[in-house]
Amino acid sequence: MERKYDFIIIGSGIAGLFFAQKIAELLPDRTVAVITKKRETESNTNYAQGGIASVMSGTDSFDLHVADTLRVGAGLCHPRVVEQIVKYGPATIRKLVDIGVKFTVSRGEYDLGREGGHSTNRVVHAADLTGREIERALLAACRRKKNLDMYRDTIALDLITYLHRGAKRCGGAYAFSEKKKEFSSFYAPVTMLATGGIGQVYYHTTNPNIATGDGVAMAYRAGARVANLEFIQFHPTALYSPKQKAFLISEAVRGEGGVLMNSAGVKFMKKYHPQKDLAPRDVVARAIDTELKATGEDYVFLDISHRTPAFIKKRFPNIYKECLRRGLDITRKPIPVVPSAHYSCGGVMADLHGRTDIEGLYVCGEVACTGMHGANRLASNSLLEAVVMADFAADAAIEFRESQKFPEVPPAEEWLHSSIPRMSDRIVISHDRREIRRLMSDYLGIVRSSDRLQMAHERVKVILKAINSYYLCQPASYAIVELRNIAQVAELVIRSASRRKESRGLHYITDYPELNDDKWKRDTILKPPGYKAARSKHGKRR
Repeated sequence: MERKYDFIIIGSGIAGLFFAQKIAELLPDRTVAVITKKRETESNTNYAQGGIASVMSGTDSFDLHVADTLRVGAGLCHPRVVEQIVKYGPATIRKLVDIGVKFTVSRGEYDLGREGGHSTNRVVHAADLTGREIERALLAACRRKKNLDMYRDTIALDLITYLHRGAKRCGGAYAFSEKKKEFSSFYAPVTMLATGGIGQVYYHTTNPNIATGDGVAMAYRAGARVANLEFIQFHPTALYSPKQKAFLISEAVRGEGGVLMNSAGVKFMKKYHPQKDLAPRDVVARAIDTELKATGEDYVFLDISHRTPAFIKKRFPNIYKECLRRGLDITRKPIPVVPSAHYSCGGVMADLHGRTDIEGLYVCGEVACTGMHGANRLASNSLLEAVVMADFAADAAIEFRESQKFPEVPPAEEWLHSSIPRMSDRIVISHDRREIRRLMSDYLGIVRSSDRLQMAHERVKVILKAINSYYLCQPASYAIVELRNIAQVAELVIRSASRRKESRGLHYITDYPELNDDKWKRDTILKPPGYKAARSKHGKRR
């Protein structure tokens, strides 16, 4: 089935929905489609507990926020990008409030939380379910737009590209609905990738099941460069609950006085960083990893029980209820926690307006790499970047759309057919997915080594080759699509990590434990086969 829109957005997290509602609002005579492979509320945004970092207090400043971001980014942040995003923070909060987001207020002012790496309180939040509240408001705004269609339970397979005056251009995407058993070609002059993160590449992750790196994989296959994929942020404190779905214990718990201690009850963070429990996430994650290896335990403890029960229940209502549901009263006992893959600081290379190597293809949110986060993300800067990028990208995309004719791309050819008809093949898919994820957690975790990187790369290359040999553009299920993307992204992460011969930020490799600014104070950029630098009226991409 062929569908034509002026704008298509793949993904329904904060970045995609903000972009979609702004376009639909400003251009009521243009058509907008949002493609999301599950329910529209199933996204990393919906799981974000902490909040949005923004300068909202007289005791704070843009210079302080920028300095904190650059310090945590370990030398790889792009200062100009950081400055622009940070300075747009207050305007971002106002726009979200105008849309309908209800942030927590205390005595007429925003209740500002503090998280690891921040020098002051600047995290605007909605209790401990900030992501869910933002998602609610943005979805409500999108549903009010008559020119916006939402395609649920629809997965994008690959981007549609063609040559225009010698440059590669995106003309939309092929998609598949497993529920309807329907394949569609979505044609549009503007395609926005807002597919979120890559957490499901790892076995232990805080990300939802849909975070399989689809956007990174599709963009790379289409011819866009990716960067800094070795910098995977492990959230230090996911609830240790091996037989149940992972649950994030917000960094805000430590911001409100929570302390980490080992099985002997010893508070250990003072050994690792002057900021103790409020150290940057990479420091805290490595500290926990070191403690676990020293003791042989499976988890450490995070204790907030010294705060009053009334405070805990009011500040962290969702965390309190979820832990209680699992048999743990955090007002009385410490929380067992373990580091878990949480956020990718790398992604598809883009400028601040979301423009990529491929004309007509935009990215924003976690799938993008703008240089904002460098080698390590400052807590709660991700939602800030997602909204600012989506806002800027909407302006750029509108300008691009108004200057372009509809893409002249041929309809889908007749090579679409099921490639895995036998149940035995589906069993192999499930096995390969588990193997990749376990391998990535074991070999590409918080601490790495060259030998393990090489072993991981050899195995993933074999799996990826096998997947590509029986994947033929119209798969029989979401499982094969996601496996193909997981394998592709895993290979890119391993290749990026293997290139960086130093330890910086989130990338710690035992063979090269020192920082090396002379050789490695630069982005790790992977070019797809046949890559040619793209040029447009916007200039050469970075």
